[in-house]
Amino acid sequence: MIEKKLKAHVSEEKKKIVGELADLVKSKKTILLASIRDLPASQYQEISKKLRTKAIVKLPKRNLILRAIDSTKNDEMKKIESKIESSVAVLFSDLDTFELSVELLKNKSPAKARPGQEAPEDITVKAGATELVPGPAISELSSVGLKVQVQDGKLHIKEDKVIVKKGEKISEKASDVMSKLNIKPFSIGFIPVAGFDSRENKFYSEIKINREETLANLKDAFARAIPFAISVGYICGDTVKLLLQKAEREAKVLEKFKTAEAGK
Repeated sequence: MIEKKLKAHVSEEKKKIVGELADLVKSKKTILLASIRDLPASQYQEISKKLRTKAIVKLPKRNLILRAIDSTKNDEMKKIESKIESSVAVLFSDLDTFELSVELLKNKSPAKARPGQEAPEDITVKAGATELVPGPAISELSSVGLKVQVQDGKLHIKEDKVIVKKGEKISEKASDVMSKLNIKPFSIGFIPVAGFDSRENKFYSEIKINREETLANLKDAFARAIPFAISVGYICGDTVKLLLQKAEREAKVLEKFKTAEAGK
């Protein structure tokens, strides 16, 4: 009797939501979880609109999305359940997991620092002019170690200064200074957490994408690959011009050698 009463309390609205989620889980290539912790509602809405052509964004209750995933009877997919938390959005898409993750990172925005936050990197105030006028701002800037002087009626920072080191907690003084100087050391948006590729039946437990580091690695790999390709005579769009130049140099050396031999 108790079991029947419990089942009766599952509203038709919840059944409808679970059904819609189950359809998305089964039909879409990618299920991506993204952290939206500390993300303002306005920015959540803005990012969701930008992603409309690439993904369907949902904020379902945890128990409802779990039911939808359980309905697939896919043990590999169920691994994603442990990553579903209260501050997580669920995205459904036909894009590859990492393609969608890159789209999320593209839509991140700079954000001001708040006291108590941990600095993601060294936070440096660069030397140069500011829009601040002499007054209380002088002591405020000096309180975090900045050297200032007055030029043309405005405060001028004399030299670069790291005011918060990577990993340190941001003080209220440092936060106030950064706010006055419009320094935004953080970026906010959807942060990829975990994903599942239904076509490959593969679960990705941690998604970490560093576009700058990846680009630097690719440039380094390319720089090292070109000399090797030249040495083995590999012809492609990137090497053909260099190979022709090499052949021309070698031909000139050979011509000089032949001329020298003929003169003996």
